[in-house]
Amino acid sequence: MSSKFEQISLKPGFMKHNGGVMFRNISESEYEFKSSINENHLNAAGITHGGYLSALVDAGAGTAAHRSVDNAPCVTISLDLKFIGASKLGDEIIGKVKILKKTKTLVFLFCELKTNNKIITSASGVWKILKIKPINLGPGG
Repeated sequence: MSSKFEQISLKPGFMKHNGGVMFRNISESEYEFKSSINENHLNAAGITHGGYLSALVDAGAGTAAHRSVDNAPCVTISLDLKFIGASKLGDEIIGKVKILKKTKTLVFLFCELKTNNKIITSASGVWKILKIKPINLGPGG
């Protein structure tokens, strides 16, 4: 089931503005994403800003949750992050997501971000699967 990375930041918005995210499916419960650190991702200390890493995890893990439930829309309920290392300008960040459990309404997962083969961030999260009903516009649309 392994595939090539594809750009998922195609629509105008936050992650496209921030450089985009590449994503691929590994298996039904494992996914990978990546992004490269640009100057606008750095904090005053010259390392990658925790807010960018948080947004990257949210985008990558959220896409994994979405894909793991047959592309149903999902929203983040909780995201617990641990910043345990640093990255810098030019580093490629690789995110690995493992789906731990799915229920009818929730997806539980674990995610790690690595650069240069070292873990820099770990995260666990819960996503809500949205059951969106079609809008009935009535006669004439």
